[in-house]
Amino acid sequence: MSASSEPECVFAAECELGEGPVWRKDDDALWFVDIKGLRIHRYEAATGAAWSWPAPAQPGFLAPVAGGGWIAGLKTGLHRFDPQTGGFELLAEVEDAGLGNRLNDGFVDAQGRLWFGSMHDAEAEPTGALYRLDGEGLKRCDAGYCITNGPAVSPDGRTLYHTDTLKRLIYAFDLSPAGELSHRRVFAQVDEGYPDGPAVDAEGCVWTGLFAGWGARRYSPAGELLETVRFPVANVTKLAFGGDDLMTVYATTAWKGLSSAERDGQPFAGGLFRFEVSTPGLPQNEMRHV
Repeated sequence: MSASSEPECVFAAECELGEGPVWRKDDDALWFVDIKGLRIHRYEAATGAAWSWPAPAQPGFLAPVAGGGWIAGLKTGLHRFDPQTGGFELLAEVEDAGLGNRLNDGFVDAQGRLWFGSMHDAEAEPTGALYRLDGEGLKRCDAGYCITNGPAVSPDGRTLYHTDTLKRLIYAFDLSPAGELSHRRVFAQVDEGYPDGPAVDAEGCVWTGLFAGWGARRYSPAGELLETVRFPVANVTKLAFGGDDLMTVYATTAWKGLSSAERDGQPFAGGLFRFEVSTPGLPQNEMRHV
């Protein structure tokens, strides 16, 4: 049973693999990427207007920077992205191209640190890893993933959640004030579709999109399933809280992997969706270590 409103498609972006929604309060807009379509999108909530930019390589995530601007995680590494010019400037290569990996999902914590994962682009080998970028530089924090998603952090900053999508597991780690991870354990095992990008609300509950699962789920801090929100599309990738009260949830979706007949039956697959919730999300953090 759902306490949330029914999702509606607000932007028919037709993303092959929509991902990484980020609410930017200062321009009242939702930003996200189409990984396989090599696009960055911006949706203006008040007007419904949308803009998009081409990316030079597969974009996995966008991270807002304090004072303005963005860091984009592309297959080729971390880049500065300037929407004014559409330009990308390489800051750092993350992994050897021979691994066949790309960067996937990312998150900025309350200390302004960037967390992100890499994954095997062909989704066949466990060559992906979890990274942290802060004032001390780039650190590899966990490894052995085929498809990484997340992370997300609890309201008190003491627990980090990270997803192993192919194993259908959401992990929890203890997170120290210095950004060190320990005590990895299973937070939830998903039995419907595949857990994709997570987000945490003000009560510490963990939301996850369900790829091939036709919806999104909300779990208590103890890992108990509280709510399922059904979508009219199979592949729900990631959620982000937006609006002035952070009680509007935006969700990216994908048509990747759908047959022609399935796409005909899911005309809004790859669109940006929106629904309302009764518990607000957490404010979007900005990077302070670039």
